[in-house]
Amino acid sequence: MSNVNIETIMPLPSPNDILLEIPISKNTSDFVQKTRQDILKILRGEDKRLLFIVGPCSIHDVDQALVYAKELKHISDMVKDRILVVMRTYFLKPRTTVGWKGLIHDPKLNETYDVIMGIKLARKLLNEINKLELPCGYEMLDTITPQYIADLMSWGAIGARTTESQIHRELVSGVSMPVGFKNGTGGTIKIAVDAMVSASYPHCFPGITMDGKPAICKTSGNSGTHLILRGGARGSNYSPPFITTAELLIKSTNKSEPKHLVNEAIMVDCSHGNSNKNHENQEIVLGSILAQKMAGNSSIKGVMIESNIREGKQPFNVTNNVAPTLKYGISITDSCISLDKTRILLMDAYVKLKDVV
Repeated sequence: MSNVNIETIMPLPSPNDILLEIPISKNTSDFVQKTRQDILKILRGEDKRLLFIVGPCSIHDVDQALVYAKELKHISDMVKDRILVVMRTYFLKPRTTVGWKGLIHDPKLNETYDVIMGIKLARKLLNEINKLELPCGYEMLDTITPQYIADLMSWGAIGARTTESQIHRELVSGVSMPVGFKNGTGGTIKIAVDAMVSASYPHCFPGITMDGKPAICKTSGNSGTHLILRGGARGSNYSPPFITTAELLIKSTNKSEPKHLVNEAIMVDCSHGNSNKNHENQEIVLGSILAQKMAGNSSIKGVMIESNIREGKQPFNVTNNVAPTLKYGISITDSCISLDKTRILLMDAYVKLKDVV
């Protein structure tokens, strides 16, 4: 017997079907391509601006996310000559054990897992955000969903739980955008640097065609990867000694891999292990990064900030397939700072970067 633990198998529409139903304009496509190149220039030091990945820990309400995006766009426009803002549009959430897995998996928030609805909602939202000329970024968790939404993404990330995964390294080697690898949950940086090297090589992995057929995807390698320091079980890793350690490790790796040099760019995640999972500590982390930039650091190219309409997080519990009643604009996963606080932090960063950018 086979599939003894499978309750149902639900066919998905092909990526082409979804792209035809929810198309993007040439202007949007050109905008995504341009911002991908802008991000690469920042990572390579050709553009002196800092890259800020800012937004909700996870998106659970597309209408609220669009409200957030419109306000973030206003902030982005005020700082654009020193800071390139990319909105976090995270639709898939890795879980240590169990929990809500994101808008694509469970868009109704009631454990009914209408994935087709989730894909369509995600694509429609990404289309609207890009029409605002606000670039989007997300975490990649599988080899199937990128075919449905990756054409609307300017930047990607591989999380701490999956950085060591072979299939995720192979996936990154074939995507068309810059991608950051986070250090492992224990705090080990070498895992992420090894992932960057691996993703720079050609690979092949199982995926699907745009017509929805199973296929082997052969890749050419991605030269646009970078390191993300997010802290870990042993504490934070954003202070100068950790930055120096990361710089030395990348330089050493490039000496041993001269044919596949990786970017020496470092991004710091102000949340997660670096904030000790306290959203209010993100300001402290960002302050340290800005101080290091003002002191002459050239390897730090960006930061990540978890932000939502309102601060904090709220409980999320589903009972008998009934979605819980939720408060407006508050995260249901990790705690976030508010939009008001986000504006204050970005404007402060803009002032402090005056003599850096």
